Amino acid sequence: MTNRNTFDNTAIAFELKNDSELERAYFLFKMISVEPLVRIGTAATNFALKANLPIEGLIRSTVFDHFCGGVNEEDCLPVIDKMFEKGVCSVLDYSVEGKESEKEFDNALDTVLKIIDFATEIDAIPIAVFKPSGFGRFKLFEKVNQGLALNDIEKQEWQKVEDRFDQVCRKAKDSDVAVLVDAEESWYQDAADGLVTRMMQKYNIEKPIVYNTLQMYRHDRMDFMKHQHDLSKSGNYYLGFKLVRGAYMEKENERAEDRDYISPICPNKQATDENFNDALRYMIDNLDCMSIFAGTHNEESTYLLMDLMQEKGISNNDPRVWFGQLYGMSDHISYNLAHLGYNVAKYMPFGPVKDVMPYLTRRAEENTSVAGQTGRELTLLKKERQRRKLA
Repeated sequence: MTNRNTFDNTAIAFELKNDSELERAYFLFKMISVEPLVRIGTAATNFALKANLPIEGLIRSTVFDHFCGGVNEEDCLPVIDKMFEKGVCSVLDYSVEGKESEKEFDNALDTVLKIIDFATEIDAIPIAVFKPSGFGRFKLFEKVNQGLALNDIEKQEWQKVEDRFDQVCRKAKDSDVAVLVDAEESWYQDAADGLVTRMMQKYNIEKPIVYNTLQMYRHDRMDFMKHQHDLSKSGNYYLGFKLVRGAYMEKENERAEDRDYISPICPNKQATDENFNDALRYMIDNLDCMSIFAGTHNEESTYLLMDLMQEKGISNNDPRVWFGQLYGMSDHISYNLAHLGYNVAKYMPFGPVKDVMPYLTRRAEENTSVAGQTGRELTLLKKERQRRKLA
């Protein structure tokens, strides 16, 4: 059984933060802990950006620099190098979403291909990532998801989406770099899943290269995983899954209520936690043909995966098991895991300030809504401030 105090070591957790960065983090999480402030601040920020008011500097020096690596790939490199010195890798995430034009989708493709080039040169970046809706219009994904007939123009457009997927996955295979495909809302996800499954069948022949993302707050994802497992056995290819709890709960529940269908979301947090942990157990039991990227800020799920590895005699640095957290969050998990020799990667978003605002808004809302998340961050930051005699 893993020591349940492993993540309490704040000296290791915040070693890379100087005093002013620690104080900024403490201030930021105190602000995020006040829900009305988050709502008002988000609305005001979005308004100011749309009105072209000069507030980008303020955003950069506060929430952006805490949760993002920079505005472009090169901008992120000093942070990546610094983290890697402590054994924490980076997953560079081009967090621009909701675009509409082919030019913007091609730009996203070029950026992801460039990240794979980075990954072949820099040990600190072992994994690439992209979001399906970065390569095609939301409305197109939704139409495919519903099984509706596409007109000739839409068929060409969808073929371009599939070609972008294929270019990334082929380059990842040729470069021996794993690529994570992020999850979407449920009304786009089936369309994305179909593409990712085809990429797995094509490129996961020798080992997992392409990873799908399962949002375990969906009550159907365990069945989906088992079905994927059956497909992989009959097709003789490997599976890679990034497990997360999920990012669109309120939106999913509201849409289900508005349109009068059963929500795909588990009825409560306990059911989600059980679903996530069951997926960890299932994957560890089938590690001969699956690889895990456990994207979680939940300490108990992290301890569970550590325990399961110990029970099965799986070494801490087994390449089939990765732990992942978001940059700017849960440093107490990331750095203490890395200190013990586990494979750890921080998701590091980057992009122009205005374009990553949807991502930053989700992070603020997530920290406000997830029970205990902000409180835990504040407690640990406070403990480290006291240790350094800053408070």
